[in-house]
Amino acid sequence: MDRKASVRAEQMRRLLGHARERLGLGIGFHLWDGSTVPGDLAPDALAIRLADENLVSALIRNPRLETLANLWVAKRIDIVNGTMFDLVKQRPSVKTRAFRKSLDKGLALKTALMFLTLPRGGPWPLEAQPSEKPGSGDTAENKENIAYHYDVSNAFYALFLDREMVYTCGYATDWDVAAAGDLDRMQADKLEMICRKLRLKPGDHMLDIGCGWGALVCHAALHHGVTAHGVTLSEEQVAYAKEKVRRLGLEDRVTIELRDYTTVTGPYDKISSIGMQEHIGLDQHDTYYRTVKRVLRPGGIFLNHAITRPAKKKRFRRKNKEFALLTKYIFPGGELDHIGDTLMRLEQNGFEIHDVEGWREHYQRTCRLWHDRLLANYDAAVAEVGEPKTRLWLAYLGACSIAFERNTVGVFQTVATRKQRGASGMPPTRGDLYRSA
Repeated sequence: MDRKASVRAEQMRRLLGHARERLGLGIGFHLWDGSTVPGDLAPDALAIRLADENLVSALIRNPRLETLANLWVAKRIDIVNGTMFDLVKQRPSVKTRAFRKSLDKGLALKTALMFLTLPRGGPWPLEAQPSEKPGSGDTAENKENIAYHYDVSNAFYALFLDREMVYTCGYATDWDVAAAGDLDRMQADKLEMICRKLRLKPGDHMLDIGCGWGALVCHAALHHGVTAHGVTLSEEQVAYAKEKVRRLGLEDRVTIELRDYTTVTGPYDKISSIGMQEHIGLDQHDTYYRTVKRVLRPGGIFLNHAITRPAKKKRFRRKNKEFALLTKYIFPGGELDHIGDTLMRLEQNGFEIHDVEGWREHYQRTCRLWHDRLLANYDAAVAEVGEPKTRLWLAYLGACSIAFERNTVGVFQTVATRKQRGASGMPPTRGDLYRSA
């Protein structure tokens, strides 16, 4: 290391040490030259590793979340002896404004000037991703967006999902199940709860919009005697689901099709949509509800399961930086509704609402389990899809768990029927949903 580089490293150690003291941080730092902050940092201490000095230049020039995301995915910034959940626990109690007041501005400026002229280094794995925008409803665009997220690799998803490959919020009928981390049980409980809310019975003709890897349609056919049809735009999911149907001997009762939901034909007695609405964009919601009504028989039941954002008095569609990052790099074209708008649009499009249930804390636990399982299978995931994709998915799953825990996002299941005069045909209580299995 030349003299200038050595001086820069020393200056960064001074600034980080100063910042740690002002914030009261219990987190250390590993620098690119092998030194640590503090200098006597224990080998097993929670720390952030800075892999090269050029990343400091990148952050100074463009201090945005997108820069940080690229640095994380490229492993130029990493966590030592812990995860993002451990970092969150160490979040300083000092407010940002108070920290800025106490920060030595001269030290910060001097440090910034030392690094400013350095190149930003590389790689930048996420820069090829197009700009974030809501879905337009175009079928080709829908398929491209779905393929980006779901056609990563079935083997990759199998590393962190449950044995039935369910990629939506689990449900713990016994909350101790969630505490014990039994993801298989949580997802089995979820599939059964959906079937009960739909009041499935032998002979029903069921449609699952956005059927994923086929878990729900197969469960419904095996345990409730229905004939089920699933549609998805993911080629990987279709291949897996068709093989599952064949393996279970359900070819005469379950069909899987690569099809845009807007083109389905009916009629169906029961329709489920689990975690699909988030993908289509708010401008397409009326088309979505009209499509469901068109193919649902009079008296039929519709269950809509979707992630939501809290409602705002103004400018609801304006996304915060974190959510914009998520839709750009993880769910292109996606937008989240608020539950009030969901209910209003259902009614406006001819549905009667019978039940709304929030599952936010169930999803917090589900995402945490997915994160932990992926981390435990890190090497296998890297071998399957590469390290940048693995680190991107780890960040996404961890951030989602934290968001659900902090109540900045929610998830609701809404049960509705086609509106009609007189009796709806629905049971007067929820008692049948919670009977012993």
